[in-house]
Amino acid sequence: MSIFLPRLTLILGGARSGKSRHAERLVLESGLQPCYLATGQGGDAEMAARIAAHRARRGERWRLVEEPLELATALRHHAAADCAVLVDCLTLWVTNLLLAERDIEAEVAGLTAILQALPGPVVLVSNEVGLGIVPIDALTRAFVDATGALHQRLAAMADRVDLVTAGLPLRLKPEG
Repeated sequence: MSIFLPRLTLILGGARSGKSRHAERLVLESGLQPCYLATGQGGDAEMAARIAAHRARRGERWRLVEEPLELATALRHHAAADCAVLVDCLTLWVTNLLLAERDIEAEVAGLTAILQALPGPVVLVSNEVGLGIVPIDALTRAFVDATGALHQRLAAMADRVDLVTAGLPLRLKPEG
């Protein structure tokens, strides 16, 4: 049985909250071809192990695209009417952009523009990082500010927004 997946879904949550599993379930229940667009890079052994665990959990059913920086281009290339694209995750994408000294505002503008023009549904996963104290260093403050602004912009555009805590999704913005 297929379940309707809206044009744009934003899934937020903390680290290890279950947000990726929730997003994967939504995509699989849509009955569309699942495409996993990963922004993470295995720069160290711990991150490589996380990526391997995600791959093993998903299995062979998913088409995998790895793109740490050119998210809008990858979405334009891989989105299709018969495909549901899961982007995991936006916070790693913002981190990659900051470390590459890219123009965050221009990249976000490119992402939001392409999201409005894609032929199939997209599920975006991101860490909610703004619930803690104000970070002590400038780079971390820039990261928190950039992700907070990105989340607000995407939540305004999204048809559905869920917050996941302890594996339990809470609908913040219902479809329609």
